[in-house]
Amino acid sequence: MALKILIVEDDRNIADLLRLYLEREGYEVSIAPDGLKGLERFRQEQPALVLLDVMLPGMDGWGVCRSIRSESKTPIIMLTAKSETEDKVAGLKQGADDYITKPFEMKEVLARIEAVLRRSGIEPERASRRLVFDKLTLDMDAFELTVDGKKIPTPPKEMELLFHLASSPNRVYTRNQLLDEVWGFDYFGDTRTVDVHIKRLREKLEGVSDQWELKTVWSVGYKFETKNR
Repeated sequence: MALKILIVEDDRNIADLLRLYLEREGYEVSIAPDGLKGLERFRQEQPALVLLDVMLPGMDGWGVCRSIRSESKTPIIMLTAKSETEDKVAGLKQGADDYITKPFEMKEVLARIEAVLRRSGIEPERASRRLVFDKLTLDMDAFELTVDGKKIPTPPKEMELLFHLASSPNRVYTRNQLLDEVWGFDYFGDTRTVDVHIKRLREKLEGVSDQWELKTVWSVGYKFETKNR
């Protein structure tokens, strides 16, 4: 059974981005938009871990943390824009297990979740990080791209982009979606960054198979198109 993570976060964009990444890693995710609803959801759902924003309407994250800690040892990771040492210390004193400052990278969030769960004696279940198509294998644990039996040196961000597209075959992503979901919500680069990475991937992949294609959807974005799948 998938482990459930409760996200208590009033910024919907951040909450949805966290949900996307966590569900891809095999977690079940629940979202609460304020402190009081977060506490209510916690009591109803009994999640394995809570990602808790500090600045929340209704009841702030510190209050939620104190309430949870008074009745449960469930791991809590605080999320906040505050970076001062005293704020981190305050959060930990309320009973938080870890503290992540915004803006953050999703790799860091995932790594910290796994570390906190393990320290709590819970072994996280990870979704498969390996995709196999005709003459194409993406192994994200080893960060290896194999094309027609040959390992192709590929930079991490190109691997992440290809894996993201290929994880949802035939789904069209806009450039802005890809920037948010692959580069992260705190990335302020140009959408041409996506085009450059797609161009480099095509140089590695075009003509390899007639069963799949890295395809441009004009005026929209890109998709990993598959046939007979």
